[in-house]
Amino acid sequence: MALRRACPRGTAKQHKHARTHISTKTTQNTNANRNLRRYSIPLPLSQSTNPPSGVCAGKNSVKQHLLSKHDFIELKLTTQHTPEVEISDTTPHVYPTKEFPSISSLLDFALKNWQSNFVTSSIYDEATVDQLSQRPFFILIYIDAPITLRWERFRDCCHRASRPAPTLEEFVLKNDERLYSPMTGIAGLESRAGIKLLNATSSVERLYAVLDGVDLLDQRRLRPTWDQYFMKLAGLAARRSNCMRRQVGCVIVREKRVISTGYNGTPRNVRNCNEGGCERCNSGGGGGAALSTCLCIHAEENALLEAGRERIGGGAVLYCNTCPCLTCTIKIVQAGITEVVYSQSYYMDADAARIFKEAKVQLRQFLPPAEGLVKLLDVDD
Repeated sequence: MALRRACPRGTAKQHKHARTHISTKTTQNTNANRNLRRYSIPLPLSQSTNPPSGVCAGKNSVKQHLLSKHDFIELKLTTQHTPEVEISDTTPHVYPTKEFPSISSLLDFALKNWQSNFVTSSIYDEATVDQLSQRPFFILIYIDAPITLRWERFRDCCHRASRPAPTLEEFVLKNDERLYSPMTGIAGLESRAGIKLLNATSSVERLYAVLDGVDLLDQRRLRPTWDQYFMKLAGLAARRSNCMRRQVGCVIVREKRVISTGYNGTPRNVRNCNEGGCERCNSGGGGGAALSTCLCIHAEENALLEAGRERIGGGAVLYCNTCPCLTCTIKIVQAGITEVVYSQSYYMDADAARIFKEAKVQLRQFLPPAEGLVKLLDVDD
């Protein structure tokens, strides 16, 4: 799990993450891609991160990457104890660490030292996540890996520590305890994570190489940019779609204020498409066929109709989760939209781009930071 604060506007341009300048006590921390786990890891950058994970999925290795390369500071709860099933590698590393008797005191410290980046793995229950999630500088990272791969890592770790290695069955039982124990089980934390890392890398070095590509310190994960904000609104509008073929949502914005929204579906007072209102959409034909018989109004059309030419005025931006079709493109141009931002491609992209270019309407695709499940594979895979 991670606690991270947004950088001050001036500082954020100079640094990918906030500088750390706090006096701390140091404790020994252990290194391990061998000791990889599937736990949620908290990270604070003046963000704080908290990663939970399963046994030997990679939690410690991700945490060490943040500590060593990005100058994070580790925060620990003295009331939380590492489960016995988690064993550490034998190579110690010394990093600055702060210990706290409660989650409230930990959060208070992070708040007062907002220019620093913090990481913690002291999260084993949803109540703790509930408190951390109230802060805008927190992101929860969950780390996982295939169970057979985690077993191999755990055996290697046992051998290096001169400890007896478990059988696969014994490891599965321990792993189940780690995930589903009534007191310390972390299975419920996976659905709460903003990022889920599937760590299938074969070494610490390869893990670190792919982590740099994911850019866990991307500030957009903490506070959405305007593009993210309006595209999420377009995505939310799409959820209202009743079209059987595709969910499309659209938002028209001027001076960063929403003018109108729209989603695709049958016209007012006509039976919804998903209730049989549009025969064409409910047939089995391919995409793009028999469009002249389709009764569904497109999301962009609905938004344009709602806004009207006068409200759109000059400088309006249209956000759509799908690139507009050719029919919507000419209407967007006629309505006076000056910029179109889309997320997903459509088969008419080239034709739409040609019309927009000729009409001097800027067209660009929005690419958000990686969220949800992120697969970490060896670079040469």
